[in-house]
Formats: sequence, structure tokens, C-alpha cells
Amino acid sequence: MAPDSPSGLHAADPHAPLAPGPLLLIGDGELQVEVAAQAGGRIAQIRYRGVEQLVGPEDGFPGAIAWGSYPMLPWVGRIRHGRFEFAGRAWQLPVNMGAHAIHGVSMWLPWDVENHQANAIELSLRLPQDQRWPFGGTARQRIEVRAGQVSMTLSVSADAQAMPVALGWHPWFRKPDRIEFDPAAIYPRDGEGIGVKPTVAPTPGPWDDCFVNTHEVVVHRGGQQLRLASDCDHWVVYDETAHSTCIEPQTGPADAFNLAPRVLEPGQSLQAWFRMEWD
Repeated sequence: MAPDSPSGLHAADPHAPLAPGPLLLIGDGELQVEVAAQAGGRIAQIRYRGVEQLVGPEDGFPGAIAWGSYPMLPWVGRIRHGRFEFAGRAWQLPVNMGAHAIHGVSMWLPWDVENHQANAIELSLRLPQDQRWPFGGTARQRIEVRAGQVSMTLSVSADAQAMPVALGWHPWFRKPDRIEFDPAAIYPRDGEGIGVKPTVAPTPGPWDDCFVNTHEVVVHRGGQQLRLASDCDHWVVYDETAHSTCIEPQTGPADAFNLAPRVLEPGQSLQAWFRMEWD
């Protein structure tokens, strides 16, 4: 792929409508999760004690980017101009958010249901090996409901070809009353709105920013308290909209292929977990 010719390289429009398709239910009683396997393997809605937690597909924000909680892979956030260096050559990904390539390829693709039980579901996705993503690979995720808790694991595995990788989750929470968030650092954004190094001390919101964070994030809304935890050490918080706040654990920063590249050799995997737990 010629890195000097981005015109004509366009991925799926993140603001185009994406229907949820059939919803698969896991959980029962006070905690229920609806999974839209055909719409990017995302969680369409979570209900805890009858209260909807996420912006859903019926809320008037139909673009693929704007509802539910979806996995991002094999990259997270924006790749600047869709360009990066890997294995001694330059690569060009299709751009779909202004001049940049956003949130990987998985959020638009249908995932296969490998196992669906009353309280858990396992999904898989064969990554494309074409203009959208030239390296192939396989993604897997498991979503499990326990008492007051949704646990998620997500992984990406390389095939016979080495590949760069970053992964994470993008939940659209209905607007909290407040959040408790104590990050160690922030990636300052440049004139293109993309984080750069070096990191600095966190700045006040509102945010559309990536942070270094290893602590739980606590979300307060309507008398409910939700704790978010992950083994990811990067979190994006986007709270510039009046109806929602996105709190996104991920394995690296936006533009990770350029800022903090992580490589999977053939046959290797990267895995992460994310937990939502209501007090």
C-alpha cells in the first residue's frame, strides 16, 4: 500500500447507521446484558436493577461509533493520517475520521457466536487481510455475567505474519452524575487533536483524551455506583457530550502504532480484561 496516496482509501463511515441485528441475552434477575454480535460484537445494552447503563441503538445516535460498548481492534483511537512504519516499510490504512483512521476494523464487522449460555457468550472474528487491514489475524472475546458484575476478556492473535496491535473497549455510558478518576498522566493533544509524547500531569476536563491510569474508575449515576477495572494501563475519557461519557480501557494510547508500538510475532496473542461491577 503506497503511503503517499491516501485519496481513495476510505474505511466504513463511523457515523453511518449500524443496525444492531438480533440481540442475544445473557444474565438474569437484576443484571442483564444484550449482545449485538452482528454489529461489531458489541454490547447493545446493560440493565442493572432495571436501569439502562449505555446509550442504546434506539436513543437517536445511530452511527456505529456512538452506541453500546464495542471492542476496538487491532488498533484503538486514531492512527494519524492512517500511516505508520512497520517491518521496515510504510503502511497506509483507509481514513474515516477526518484525515485519520479510527478504532480499528472490528466495530463494523459481524462476529461469530462460538458459545452462548445463560450467563456467558463467546465470540470470534477473523480479521480481514485486505486494504482495511493487511495483516489478518483472529480476535476473540468472552462476556460473562455474575452477581452484580460483567466481566470481559478480549484477545488478538497473529497468523503467519507479524503485526502491530492495540486493543480496548469503547463503552458509551449514559451521562454520569460524576466520576472518580485519578490518572497518573495525560497525553497532551496537538493541533490535530491527537495525543503526543511526553505525557504530562493531568489537566482539567472536559476531556477527549488518553490517560495513563492503573486505578479503578468509579461512576455515580442515579444512586447507583459502578466500578470499572482493567489490566489495561491506558484509559480514554470522552465527556464532551451532554448525554454520555465514554470511559475506555485500552492496551496503549491512540496512535499507538506510532507512539508506543507493540508487535505480535507469528502465532503470538495479546489479551486484556475489563470488569464492570455495581456496588
